[in-house]
Amino acid sequence: MPALTEWRVPPANQPRASDYGFDLDRSLASVVGLHAIIPPDAFSAETLGTERAGNGVVIDNGLVLTIGYLITEAESVWLHLADGRVVEGHALGFDSVTGFGLVQALGQLDVEPLPLGNSAKTRVGDRVVVGGAGGRTRSVASQIVAKQEFAGYWEYLLDEAVFTYPAHPNWGGTALLNERGELIGIGSLQLEREREGKAEHVNMIVPIDLLKPVLDDLRKFGRVNKPSRPWLGLYSTEIDNRLVVIGISTNGPAARAELKTGDVILAVDGEEVTSQTAFYKKMWALGAAGVDVPLTVHHEGVTFDVTVTSTDRFKLLKAPKLH
Repeated sequence: MPALTEWRVPPANQPRASDYGFDLDRSLASVVGLHAIIPPDAFSAETLGTERAGNGVVIDNGLVLTIGYLITEAESVWLHLADGRVVEGHALGFDSVTGFGLVQALGQLDVEPLPLGNSAKTRVGDRVVVGGAGGRTRSVASQIVAKQEFAGYWEYLLDEAVFTYPAHPNWGGTALLNERGELIGIGSLQLEREREGKAEHVNMIVPIDLLKPVLDDLRKFGRVNKPSRPWLGLYSTEIDNRLVVIGISTNGPAARAELKTGDVILAVDGEEVTSQTAFYKKMWALGAAGVDVPLTVHHEGVTFDVTVTSTDRFKLLKAPKLH
């Protein structure tokens, strides 16, 4: 496999070992590079591509935690270690609710697992390290700038995500470390926010506390062992207190119901919605995947009702191949 691209975090943003009360280099050695290959006919290939690269964190013997979109439907996964070795991995599990993904190494990693911390105890202003594969030159000395709800356009909602600044430029699957060197989150996105009239980039991090209730299921079953939430395959955004459809997933329920980009979702089951959060919560409250979701929709001057039969998004994904 080719080595992952050479790059460095600007020196001013790199963490210095002397600033922390734990062995920074030892902790960062637990962060590995991750490279996944996805079949071209995979459901997620259209939106996420067929080759994905990022980071992962060793949390147990041979077990690597990452962000799920890197490994969804992966037919092969490669783990790049700090000593230059490349070890094959298997995409073990993915949870669409939290966004976490698990990879099982198929060879010896000889990497010390990172201890899991408590993300609920973190506070805005805390100093943290956003650790990438490759040690200090690929990591960012950062701080928590917000802890708040995050709604994603792809039917995703976290009650409380962690946001850090400065942002890591290769954020996917990075390790968020607290001042004790414990893992308190996994990097998911880079977002832009306005502060004092200037645009600045922040990372959105999935808190580690969300992993603890689902970890055993992900290891045993590859997914959380309970009924899935209803999924429509509808991408949305909020514009002027209106919920606007900005994309439709090919072959998803919304496409079958002939919803279109530009549609405005006015209500779910007769209850008005003006935000992604309200839309998701009302839809998920209707029942498990497969439930009918009655929508009131406005399109080009016409308001109409349509019932979309939801599905379990897992049914559309290719199962990873066992080696």
